[in-house]
Amino acid sequence: MTVNTVKSIIDAKEEIRIKRLGFLRDKTTADRFNARVITRNGKVTVEELAVIAEAAKLYGNGEVTMTSRLTIEIQKIPYDKINEVIAFLEQHGLETGGTGRKVRPVVSCKGTTCQYGLIDTFDLSKKIHEQFYKGYRKVSLPHKFKIAVGGCPNNCVKPQLNDLGVMGQKIPCIDEEKCQHCPKCKVVDACPLKVVKSLEGKVTISEECNNCGRCVNKCPFDAVTYKDGYKIFIGGRWGKKVDIGMPLDKIFETEEEVLATIEKAILFYKEQGRFNERFADTVSRIGFKYSQETILGDRILWRKASILEIGDEEISGDEC
Repeated sequence: MTVNTVKSIIDAKEEIRIKRLGFLRDKTTADRFNARVITRNGKVTVEELAVIAEAAKLYGNGEVTMTSRLTIEIQKIPYDKINEVIAFLEQHGLETGGTGRKVRPVVSCKGTTCQYGLIDTFDLSKKIHEQFYKGYRKVSLPHKFKIAVGGCPNNCVKPQLNDLGVMGQKIPCIDEEKCQHCPKCKVVDACPLKVVKSLEGKVTISEECNNCGRCVNKCPFDAVTYKDGYKIFIGGRWGKKVDIGMPLDKIFETEEEVLATIEKAILFYKEQGRFNERFADTVSRIGFKYSQETILGDRILWRKASILEIGDEEISGDEC
């Protein structure tokens, strides 16, 4: 079954203005729009769900949909009700948006509560939302900039397929003094990648270890210690073109380091990105080595004020 596209009766420029507010025209109608409600970190409260449901009943067709990036769309809102919807949602602490050449809403897995989660994904994603989605909302970029936070190497939110991705890490280290050289090592048995080996009573972990943490607490003698960390990928993309993000060489130890690195990546993109160019193309054109050196260093922060002053006319592209 095909879906027919109905001709819009709304002026094209007005459609773009409304899209920037988070209202995308429903192509099956002439003048109705789907309101994209931002969830901050993929999580909403019961009270917020009730507000969204009420808005769908009052202004839409009584239906909501989930987007692939964990926002919620209220369906088929009449053009003349858009301002009322915005006001109604704002009264209850909710907002629409999530479009344009901006930092997009953050996608987070449920690593905070998941048995495999290694970091507090909800908390980190909310901080990213506040600092970069909201804090950088007036900052135009060469193109959209998508961020994903994954709790572990299971890759449920595909951090490597975003402009910037964060992944939780549990980095193991063998304590030789505590190792009892067991004939059957429980750490070896627990490794899903089979990169932990026990040869002649000596346990080793190869470089192929992805720091998934599945072997945590498996050694009864605590011969394996762990360091918590965050891996950051840059230059990923999923869509008409696909690029796998490259991991930065450093494993970050704190949320503060992660937030600072995200800011430097955004500033680097705004400064170096060209007209309508995705971050993956910027990194590819300039080279990963130089991109990484700039993002891991602090010199770009010295230019922050001047970078943020770069106007739309210098990086203007299509509204997406």
